Amino acid sequence: MSVDESDRVFAGAAELFALLSTPIRLRLISALCHDEKNVSQLLSEIDATQPNLSQHLGTLYRAGILGKRREGAQIFYRLQSQRAASLCRAVCTQIATEIDSDLQVDPQERLLPFARQG
Repeated sequence: MSVDESDRVFAGAAELFALLSTPIRLRLISALCHDEKNVSQLLSEIDATQPNLSQHLGTLYRAGILGKRREGAQIFYRLQSQRAASLCRAVCTQIATEIDSDLQVDPQERLLPFARQG
């Protein structure tokens, strides 16, 4: 891989990580993994105000991570990017594993910041 190609790869990864850098966006992706939902359904699952939730939905939609369709007055959102879902699942599963106090993970292999380890 050339330097230009690796720079594009790293830039693309950084862009995706930036999109996924807020807990509410990760919750939205998780909530939409199996089926589409409207804003009311998402609000019942995610602790957020409607304007805040809508802002994050819009960001994920414009990035191509979510798709949407209108049915009357309702807008239904669905996960459109399996790449983003797979990345979220892998990272969140790894962190959940590290949080589990019964499991010993080599400190050099941890994803959690060292200061937050219990």
